[in-house]
Amino acid sequence: MSAEKRLNKVRVAIIATDNFEQAELVDTRKALDEAGALTVVIAPKAGKIRGMKHDEKADSVDVNLTLDKADPDDFDALLLPGGALNADALRVEPKAQEFARTMDRQKKPIAVICHGPWLLVSAGLVKDRTLTSYHTIQDDIRNAGGKWMDVTVAKDRNWVSSRQPDDIPAFNEAMIELMSQPKQKAQQA
Repeated sequence: MSAEKRLNKVRVAIIATDNFEQAELVDTRKALDEAGALTVVIAPKAGKIRGMKHDEKADSVDVNLTLDKADPDDFDALLLPGGALNADALRVEPKAQEFARTMDRQKKPIAVICHGPWLLVSAGLVKDRTLTSYHTIQDDIRNAGGKWMDVTVAKDRNWVSSRQPDDIPAFNEAMIELMSQPKQKAQQA
């Protein structure tokens, strides 16, 4: 199968809010779209959400669906981009937490980068899981019972994680590989 269509019609929920890290949403979404996925940006509010390039304002993206209307059963995979302010705001959203819990319970692929794991921590999902993130949240992951590693890409069952924007090429490759596997394979080990 060609690389362009490895994710033919795989529906990917991208949960984000204002102040997401631009490259971690835009560049990863582009890779998913080019692989044939159907990506949907989900946010707490309708309209647009603004990105950041580190600490400077960047472009906005359209919100396709609000969290209160989003049903995890309508999606095959989840992407959580980072950005400290984005991730900190989402981690306290009960609907975002439950969305992530449901996706994980169903063993659907979850791709997370940078500060994105904060939502998984607050949702109570990282205990006994191995992942990476931006280095400043490693204590949060460890304190929640997870194993943190300083690697470009960490894979653990139905999860793939990366540390920062520099890791995006390797993250995209691992994310597409995970999301292209049959559901049964993601459920193993």
